[in-house]
This record gives sequence, structure tokens and C-alpha cells, in this order.
Amino acid sequence: MASRVQTVEERASQEEWRRRANVVCVALKASPYPDSLTISKDWACVLVRQGADKHLLLLSESEPLIRDFRGKPCNVLSPDEPARVILCPLTPDNADALRRHAPFLAPVVPSRGLSIGTGDRLGVATPGHIRAIQGRGMQPVLAQQSIREMSRTERAPREVLDDAMWGVLQTGYWDGYAADADHLKTPADIALTLDAGFTMFTIDPGDFVDDSTGNAEVDDLAERIARLPWDALKCTPDELRRLYADQNVTLAGRQGTLRLHLTPEDALRAAVKYGRAIAHTVALYRYLVGRCARERFAFEVAVDETETPTSAIEHFYVASELKRLGVQWESLAPRFVGSFCKGIEYIGDLTQFRTEFGEHVLIAEHFGGYKLSLHSGSDKFKLYPIIAELAGDLTHIKTAGTSYLEALRVVANAAPDLFRDILAFAKRRYLADKTSYHVSADPTTIARPDALPDRDLPGILDEPGARQVCHVTFGSVLTTKGENGRPLFRDELISVLRRNEEAYYIRLEEHFGRHISPFV
Repeated sequence: MASRVQTVEERASQEEWRRRANVVCVALKASPYPDSLTISKDWACVLVRQGADKHLLLLSESEPLIRDFRGKPCNVLSPDEPARVILCPLTPDNADALRRHAPFLAPVVPSRGLSIGTGDRLGVATPGHIRAIQGRGMQPVLAQQSIREMSRTERAPREVLDDAMWGVLQTGYWDGYAADADHLKTPADIALTLDAGFTMFTIDPGDFVDDSTGNAEVDDLAERIARLPWDALKCTPDELRRLYADQNVTLAGRQGTLRLHLTPEDALRAAVKYGRAIAHTVALYRYLVGRCARERFAFEVAVDETETPTSAIEHFYVASELKRLGVQWESLAPRFVGSFCKGIEYIGDLTQFRTEFGEHVLIAEHFGGYKLSLHSGSDKFKLYPIIAELAGDLTHIKTAGTSYLEALRVVANAAPDLFRDILAFAKRRYLADKTSYHVSADPTTIARPDALPDRDLPGILDEPGARQVCHVTFGSVLTTKGENGRPLFRDELISVLRRNEEAYYIRLEEHFGRHISPFV
């Protein structure tokens, strides 16, 4: 097992491993990533680059350890050296073996406190994310992807996790990162991501939220409530009324006091709107607990992808029911007031958001201090100061597509013709691909990319319409194949980023720095 702690006696050994690694890199004409050098008692490894490809260079005096890895033997050390050397491809098997011998590379369970999820749809952004986050007091969730995104990019859960891990190794980041299986809807989703090694599970019961309750007549609601899954809710309609109707609650916290009065109609509407979603969440929670020890994962409930905002009374009801039914959760994502379109600034009344967000904070504090999770958190720069002030460390920010947009900005600078082709393709695909995403773009308002000079192409990604069009068409861009059966864009896009990886990391560090700075 690799260790950061070195005794005086171990320092000479460390220098010897460093010398050996340098000798091997020179002999193989491989460029090492210096921060990735990891040294233990009888082995060392370093991530290296040969041309456009990355490999794991492993040196070891232990024959059993060498046999744990699959790679090409490299006899470049002198015959009297006790260490063997192999050059390993970045495969799932080698990722597994490395995590066994260097456990700091495995994802951890996120703890209480400020955190950010940095989704990476291309699998190459982690070093840039770490640069932005490291040393700034924010826990990183570096492997974060929804089942929907994995399906659209044709990536498996293990691939998402492994890509993040190799990025962690490349930067020499030892402070721990989490892996969030986002927007899970079924036991099968949980099983796939649990088996892959994820440590955070975000349940999305949005399909079971009844958004039509706001304007429904009370008699209609009374009929609907009778059809709720009361066996799963461990309750009856009469018991629910006794629990919540005419309840007065005073919530006190860091930002003041909130008094809630739940009328019988409030209780009825909340139960009809969220009852089935709560039952679904409880079922998935129990499935997860049945598969995994509770201390090995963090649990999030997300009701953000719904048409209507979650009121303070509804939030209180959901939290009360989850607690009554034995669910333990670390974070919850309400549907906040306003518009959270993908990849662009918040649209809405900031005063109203501030008032209602403060109420959500008081409810979270009342139920033990769980984190409020801001989904579609990319580029909501107007909101971050408000959230930082009111919620502080009871905050989790989720981003995803903004890293992909920054990748396209690098492409626009380095390979303008490729960017033109991608943007033209994205405009054609937008109407089909925007399904299940909250967006408001009109692709006809976006400038024709072939009509713009090269110097103006990166600026297109500052326009809200273009950002949304590119944000939601990522799956088609990455998976559509040409007549020759090869991807139209993916291979070339990744190749451009590999050739310009430092430029990409700089863009990510700057962009995510804007997300993080209000909190630190």
C-alpha cells in the first residue's frame, strides 16, 4: 500500500525508486506526469505518455505484485537491478489492481461539508477539475454521471469511475474523492453502479411526482390520495391527516426562524404530489441497504426534475416522511423556484430565490443538517453568493455539461473546422436530443458557423442558445457513426483534447474557479 508518511530510513529508498523511474522513462522515450509518481516499499508507478497514448509504468521488486497487472515487460534496467518493469495499458483490470495496491485511488464516501460534483462526459477532464478544487476546502465528487448520460455517451459505470481514477493518479491527488451515480431510477441502475464501485447514490423519483396537484380540486385530491401505495408508506390516509393536518412547526437556524402551518389541504396536496415518489425512494433505499453496508455510501434524494417548484411545506413533508420511513440521507435536491436551464445562467427573481432558498436551509437544519443539492448547477453564477451565504457548508453543487462546453471551446481554438462541423450537427440534432432536458434555446438564432471567421468561433460558446444546443446534443456528437462505421466526431475530438490537454486544464481551472470562489 502506498503511503504519504515516510520515515528517515525510507527516504533513500524513495530516491532510488525515483531514479529507476527516470531511467526507464528515458529508455522508453516516455514523458512522465511527475505528480503521478507513487512510491511504496517495494514498488513504484508513474503515469507516462508515449505519443498520444497514456500508460501506467510499473516497477516492482515483488513478483506477486507484478503478476497482478497486465502489460508489456520492459527490460531496460541493468541486469543487477532487482526491480522488474512493465508498461501497462489503462484497462479496467489494471485499474482494479492499482486500487488494491494504492487504496487512495479508490473513491471514498463523501462526508459532511461543502462539496461539488464535476461530471465529465468525455473522461479526460479530471486533472483540470482537481486543479480548480485542490486546497480550496471543497470535497470533490470527481466521478459523477447519470445513467441517462452514460447511455447517451455509451459509457459503462466502470469506465466513468476508472477515467476519474486515472486523472487522480495523474495529478497525485491524495485527499479523497467520491463517485456519484446520479439520477438513478431502478434497482438495476443501483446494481450496475454499486458493483462498479460508486460511493454516492442519487435517487430520482421524479417520474412519480404528481405535478398536477396545484390546480386540482380538493374532491379530486381526496380521490387520488386513496390510490396512493399505503402499504409501502406504512400508513393510512387517516393516520397521515393526524400526522400533518393542522400541524404548526417552528424551525430555527443560522438564518432566522420559519413558522409553518400545514392546513388539511396542504397535507393533502403534499401527499398526493409526493406520496408515490416517497414510496419509490424508500424502496430503492431499502434495496441499496440490502446490498451494501450503510456506512459505505452517501444517499441523495432528487426531486428537481419536475415542472413545479418544491414549496417549504412540501419539502418539510418529504423530509418528515423519509425520516418516518427510516431513510437516512446526506443531501436532498428540491425543485427550486426559477428556471435552471442547462449550461446557462439562472433565470428568475433573485429576491424570491433568496427568500425561498433560506426556507429550504432552515428545513434542512431542522432535520439534522443535510446538504441542499443544486442540480443543473453549472454556470449559475448569480446564485452562488446567495447559496454560500445562506447554506454555507450545507451545500452540494452538481455540474456536468459545462466541462464538455469548455472542451468544445478548446476545439474551437485548436481545430476550428471540426468545431464548425460539430456545431452544425448539434443544431440539426437539438430538437430530438433536448427531450428530458430543461432548455429554452432556439437553434435558428445561432449564427451559421461557416459564416464566422476562426477568431470568432470560441465566442459562440458564450451565447446562451449555443451553450444549450451544444450541452444537450453531446450524446449524438459522441456516438453517431459515419458510413464507414467509425464515429463522426468522437475520436477526432478526443485527439484534439489530448494534443491540447494543458489548454483544456487551464480552461477548466479558470471556469470552475468561478463556480467555487463564492464558497471559499
